[in-house]
This record gives sequence, C-alpha cells and structure tokens, in this order.
Amino acid sequence: MKRVVIVQARMGSSRLPGKVMLDLMGKPVLAHVIERCQSIAQIDEVVIATTENPSDDVLVHVAEHWGVTCTRGSEDDVLSRYYQAARASQADVVMRVTSDCPFLDPSVSGAVLQQLLSNPHLDYVSNGLVCSYPRGLDTEAFTFAALEKAYQEATLPFEREHVTPYLYQNPQIFQLASHENAVDYSQYRWTLDTPEDWELISQVYQGLYRPGEIFSWQQGIQFMEQHPELRAINAHIEQKKLGE
Repeated sequence: MKRVVIVQARMGSSRLPGKVMLDLMGKPVLAHVIERCQSIAQIDEVVIATTENPSDDVLVHVAEHWGVTCTRGSEDDVLSRYYQAARASQADVVMRVTSDCPFLDPSVSGAVLQQLLSNPHLDYVSNGLVCSYPRGLDTEAFTFAALEKAYQEATLPFEREHVTPYLYQNPQIFQLASHENAVDYSQYRWTLDTPEDWELISQVYQGLYRPGEIFSWQQGIQFMEQHPELRAINAHIEQKKLGE
C-alpha cells in the first residue's frame, strides 16, 4: 500500500500573490512545507501538484531542489489535478495538505493518516470536520478509490476547486471520521493568506526555527502564550469560505 502526500501549490493568490515562495528563514515557504511532509510517519512519497501556468515553473524547480516529484494540471479543477497526481504516483492512500501551511505538524498529520489506516472501513479522515487544532495544521487523508469516485462524480464548480467537498458532504456514500484534539485551539490562525499572517508566521519562526529541526505545534502554542501580543496581528482575518 503506497501512501502519498500531495501538496497543492501555485503562485497565484488573491490576497498574497507568490506567498509560497516568500523567504522564511533562508528558504521558501514551500520548502518548509516539503520538509514537514517528509517527516510524516508512514508516508512513502511527497508530490507537489501545481498548475500548467508558466508562473508556476518556479515551483517545479523548488520541488526538484528538495528532491520531490512535481506534477502539473488544471489551475481551477484542482480535483482533477489531485486525481492525476495520485494516479501518476500510484497512490493507494492520499494525504491532502496545502502549501500555505508552514506550521504543518508531522505528528498531527501522521495521526490523521494512522486513523485512516487503522480502520479499513473508512474512506476519509480529517482534522477539519470539527476544528480543534490551529488553522494551518489542516490535514485530510483518504483512499484513492474515494478520490477516484469524487473525480468521476463531482460536478459542482466548488467541488472541483476544493477537491474534497464531494467526500465530506456525502456521508451516505463515504465513511467519514473526524480527528480532534482534546482541547480546542482553533482560535489560532497559522495559515498564510495575508500580509498579517506573514508577519505572525515570520515572528514565530524567528523565535522557534532551528535548521534541521521541526518545531511542534505545541511549541508554537507555548511561544504565542509567552508573547500574547502576537495573536492580535492576524486575529481579525477571516478564513475564506468555499467558493471565494
């Protein structure tokens, strides 16, 4: 059974263009995401799924430099981009993460994957069905069979753009499970979508990042509790809704 992390990435962004190539402690944001994905237990391969847009050529070079595969597909039909990447890598199980999450925690993502692998009847597990982790640790794991069914049957534009709505909005078709933390920390926003997010992420990385090491989400919480002024930087930013 082959388990593959597919990271969707592109240079275009309505609120912060080029965000995945911003320099974060000497490396592009995307490189930090790649390294964190490579540290997830039981993962066999990391794949960057970008678009055929020439502006995304730079992401192919980043993938090559960090030793991971890069596939290219539709900019808008991200579901087809995922399906093609999963087929090309011969994945049996797919983990979906996004490239704007440099706080992605390998232990959390690994726990989501383990929950899927430990329950053969499940098609899909996510820590986003019920939000209890900081925004930016978002991880979904699902079978290739479920992805293929979604690819074949999803017709609505937002289902194609956001990859997994057809899975988690159809519990009568798919067996779903939620991965939740015992304490709710969803008030923390660690995703990169705005200049304010970038300011927060930069400050936390300056405080915690050490080359060759991956700081945990618990260390991130502790650091922000020690520096309560940080939360105010992006606390007013609203998470984009499906279709935006």
